[in-house]
Amino acid sequence: MNVLKRNNVSVMGDQGPVLLYAHGFGCNREMWNHILPAFAQTHRQVVFDYVGSGNSDRSAFDPQRYCDLKGYAQDVLDVCDALNLTEGVIFVGHSVSCSIGMLASIERPALFDRLILLGPSPSFLNDPPGYLGGFEREDLEGLLALLDQNYMGWAQYLAPVVAGASGGDAVAGTLNASFCSTDPGVARVFARATFFADNRADLNRVPRPALLLQHRKDNLAPLGVGEYMHAQMPQSTLQVLDVEGHCAHLSHPALVIDAMHQYLAPAASAD
Repeated sequence: MNVLKRNNVSVMGDQGPVLLYAHGFGCNREMWNHILPAFAQTHRQVVFDYVGSGNSDRSAFDPQRYCDLKGYAQDVLDVCDALNLTEGVIFVGHSVSCSIGMLASIERPALFDRLILLGPSPSFLNDPPGYLGGFEREDLEGLLALLDQNYMGWAQYLAPVVAGASGGDAVAGTLNASFCSTDPGVARVFARATFFADNRADLNRVPRPALLLQHRKDNLAPLGVGEYMHAQMPQSTLQVLDVEGHCAHLSHPALVIDAMHQYLAPAASAD
């Protein structure tokens, strides 16, 4: 199978380090459109859709493969292989893609230079007293039950929750449109893989440096989650964005761009 077609891959630029962008649950590669222009002159940029999302080849969706985040991590590795990328990739992931990127880096450390993780959460479930991921299991089960019963209603409910107050109607509308364009069967599988994953044990196994970009007030990934991850990841840098919501790359792209520039600058000067 042609992976570049399967995953709707697009490459922008032909020189500089590679920035590989990975979208979150229910989203697609277009979510990065506000970020891409800032790096057009300095980086080779790669965007793609996970199988089942966006304009990927949905006939390639295998529920057995994609019921676990490792299946999505394999998509990342497949895209890199199809582009003959073997080292130096800078992975930029949002939400669940943060965990997916960590899994990919553990699987193939030499491929990556570093990770930039926006709104990361290794587990959305509360596990007191040491970890508060933001949700009780029954809350998530109820959310997924709504997905099964009324998909459009689920999308309309979840979009403003994810957007947060900083996102407003514009970001909520973008998310709702993306959620609604996703096949309900695909969304059901990806949702369970996303919200019931627990990758806390993988944090100290991540072999590459990582920038953790945490939103100050996030309905999906509380501030304490970023602090927990930072404590568990020896090579991590934690930066809190003054954003209320889960999608700063949509609501406040300038903040994300500035944080990325600052983080990548030492590597650029070292080169």
